[in-house]
Amino acid sequence: MAENSTPIEKTKPFHEWLRAKKNFPHVWCPGCGLGVVLGASIRAFDKMGYKKNETVLVSGIGCTGRIPVYVDCNTLHTTHGRALTFATGIKLANPDLKVIVFMGDGDALAIGGNHFIHAARRNIDLTAIVVNNYIYGMTGGQHSPTTPLGMRASTAIYGNMEPPFDACALVQAAGATFVARTTVFHTLHMEKMIVQGMQHKGFSMIEIISNCHTAYGRLNKLGDHIDMLKAMRDNSIMLGPKVDQEKARETGKTYVLGVLHEDTQRPEYCDAYEELVVAKARGSA
Repeated sequence: MAENSTPIEKTKPFHEWLRAKKNFPHVWCPGCGLGVVLGASIRAFDKMGYKKNETVLVSGIGCTGRIPVYVDCNTLHTTHGRALTFATGIKLANPDLKVIVFMGDGDALAIGGNHFIHAARRNIDLTAIVVNNYIYGMTGGQHSPTTPLGMRASTAIYGNMEPPFDACALVQAAGATFVARTTVFHTLHMEKMIVQGMQHKGFSMIEIISNCHTAYGRLNKLGDHIDMLKAMRDNSIMLGPKVDQEKARETGKTYVLGVLHEDTQRPEYCDAYEELVVAKARGSA
C-alpha cells in the first residue's frame, strides 16, 4: 500500500456500518440470502448519506430479525410481530429519525399482521423491509402466510393447503404509499428499491424474495442456494418502460419486480399529527 493511500477499511461502507469486531461470525446458514439483504441495506444507507446517530433499525424475532444486531447504529431487537409498533413509537417521538424495520414473512404477516396493515393504513414514514422466504426458518420450518399452495413444511408435511398472502397486494390495499418487490438474486436492483423506499415520504414496503435452502428448499427438493437463486432469476420479470404490470403478469413469471405502487398525495401520519397538536395548542381545533 502506498504511503499516502487510504486504508480499505475507511473506503468501504460495510467497515463503517458493521459491528465487525463484536457480533461476527453471524448466525445465518451458509448461502442464506439475508447476508445479501444486509449488504444492500448498508450500501443504501451510505448512498442516502445517513448518519449513525439519526438511523434506527428495528426488528422482531426470526432469521431476518437478526439483521440489526450486526449494524453499528441505533438498533432495537423487539418481540415477535411487534417491530412496527416499536418503530411507530420511535418515529412519533422523533420524526427526524430515519427508521427502517426488518421483518420476515412470518414476523410481518402472521403474528404481526394486524400491526402491518395498520402501519400502512396510517401511512407513517417508516421503511418496512419484508424478507419473504416462504417459511419459518429459525424455528423449524413451519409454513407461513406466504407458503405457496401445495408446498411442504414441517407443519404441512403433505403440502400447504392454505392460500398464501400476496404481501405487496395486501399492504397496498391497506394504504401503503410505496410498494416494491425484488429478490436476493437481483442485488443491485434490491439496493435501488431500498433507496427509493427510504426516499419516499410515507409508509414504504419492499418485499425481498429470498431463499431458505436449509428448510424450505430441502423439504421441497428445490436444491441448494445456487439452485434457488437461479430459480429466482428464471422466474422474474422486471418492470420498465416497455413492461407494465399487466404485461408482466401476462408472461406468467412468478415474480413481478420493481415499484408496484407509489402515491405521493396522501398525508404522512407524523405531519398530520404535528398539525393537529399545533392546532390544539393554538385553540383552533
